[in-house]
Amino acid sequence: MDIDARGPRFGAAVTTAVLAVALSLQNTWVLSWQTVAFALGAAAGVQRSPYGWAFRTAVRPRLGPPKEFEAPEPPRFAQAVGLVFAGLGLVGFTVGPQWLGLAATGAALAAAFLNAAFGYCLGCELFLLLRRATVQAGQME
Repeated sequence: MDIDARGPRFGAAVTTAVLAVALSLQNTWVLSWQTVAFALGAAAGVQRSPYGWAFRTAVRPRLGPPKEFEAPEPPRFAQAVGLVFAGLGLVGFTVGPQWLGLAATGAALAAAFLNAAFGYCLGCELFLLLRRATVQAGQME
């Protein structure tokens, strides 16, 4: 079942704000929260993540009906990619090296910002690229 395309973009906007705070303060608690949000989005789908719940209960009722839908698999994969980068950020900030925390959190922030501001989901594009490569490899056999 396809999902309202505005939901993941809303989640990306919230994620951008959370990661900006985590990065600027180098706060592991804030980054831990975002890591949990990514984990829930990757495991259960973006519509069941904390930001998906907020969109569904507080934002979507105030908007008109959705005009654009998307498959849930690419955003879910993007959450898994975000989880990896947030996890690396936590490792860098807690046990080092510090540059790893800064770089990984910064990369996650950049990706979230691209989605929030421009509707360009890097993780979704990576999902589609990997899917295309898998299909092509299967056709070669």
